Amino acid sequence: MLLILLIVQFAIWANACAVAQATAEEALAAARVQGGTTAAGQQRATQVLDQIGSSVLISPHVTVTRTGTTVTVQISGTAEDVLPVPGLDLPVEVTVAGPVERFVPASEQG
Repeated sequence: MLLILLIVQFAIWANACAVAQATAEEALAAARVQGGTTAAGQQRATQVLDQIGSSVLISPHVTVTRTGTTVTVQISGTAEDVLPVPGLDLPVEVTVAGPVERFVPASEQG
């Protein structure tokens, strides 16, 4: 019985990691477009977490950072517990980054 619960716990952790990854990618896409903002990335992350992640990713923390050339999204939290074992918190941490989309005139492309 314990083995089955451990397998289920691992599956929930893997699902929480997938939710965090999908959320980070969506937030990155919203923040990196030309005219995008960190607030747009945060808002998109909140929307995605509300839709797909509220039951498996516990206490998610989203950080969106945008510089002149790159956007970085970090998501951290813990996976939902199946086993009530004290100290068994399975962390979920995802970081994605990408360039800011911008218009480059033909004369600058070389």
